Amino acid sequence: MSLSAMRKETSSPMAPPSVRMVEVGAEHAGQRLDNYLMRLCKGVPKTHIYKAIRGGEVRVNKGRISADYRVVEGDMVRIPPLRLPDPGTPKPVPAAEFPIVFEDDAMLVVDKPAGVAVHGGSGVSFGVIEQLRAARPEAKFLELVHRLDRETSGLLMVAKKRSALLALHAMLREGRSDKHYFALVEGDWVNDRQHIKLGLSKWTTQSGERRVKVDPDGQTAHTIITLKQRFGRYSLVDAELRTGRTHQIRVHLAASGFPIVGDDKYGHDEVRAEFSRMGFGRMFLHAHQLTLAHPLTGEPMTLTAELPPACRKILKQLESV
Repeated sequence: MSLSAMRKETSSPMAPPSVRMVEVGAEHAGQRLDNYLMRLCKGVPKTHIYKAIRGGEVRVNKGRISADYRVVEGDMVRIPPLRLPDPGTPKPVPAAEFPIVFEDDAMLVVDKPAGVAVHGGSGVSFGVIEQLRAARPEAKFLELVHRLDRETSGLLMVAKKRSALLALHAMLREGRSDKHYFALVEGDWVNDRQHIKLGLSKWTTQSGERRVKVDPDGQTAHTIITLKQRFGRYSLVDAELRTGRTHQIRVHLAASGFPIVGDDKYGHDEVRAEFSRMGFGRMFLHAHQLTLAHPLTGEPMTLTAELPPACRKILKQLESV
């Protein structure tokens, strides 16, 4: 028999995926089931994972479970055969590091650029967290502590230990941290310091886009705005988050009559076009300061990230007008 014939006989297509039973380890305890599965089933589209959970194909300790269930050490998770995209379809995640503001064994804080998502999803195949994992294959644990909108730049926390993640989540939930953002807004902001307390609720447009609106019956939301500098038709303000709702600063400012420059959801198209002609093509919102206790040592920390060059440049242009 020829060598080529032998190769044809002995070669076989890749074996189809089969059911797996996985025991949850201590390092993943407390993680949402959907996020846990996405780590284990890299390359599988999120829609496939959620469909398997809703259909009861994913089970925990032999029982049906919801996507927001938080796994416990020792849980036995049944993972069904999940279909991967066609070979060659998914693009590999490019490894990337980002400017490091702080790092130790417990946590990492980076200065996220505008235009980069924090994680994959909603039409984005990968984000900061996936790129960090690709750049650090030896890292056993890397998880986002919180989120920033894609067009928002600045301080982003990543936990390197489960204990640090849980401690940081508790601090954010209980208001034991201070997060400050710089925003350039339309209009001449009058008050030196102003509290905005407007309830917020999420809604979806006819096209399926997620939005947030002011709603007296919505979630409590509190933002403190401090005037930093006036530019005639525009103002630079500091926004301090006292709660952490989706799009909170953007909606609070827009509802007060001072939308953020460049905001494609809650701002004005004509202002965005005007700034684009001036060479500024992003939303002017930057997470510039974070004050909190270290999640494991309790040591007080104040971290800062200066305004990106594009933001500093447009402010100089406004000063000269």
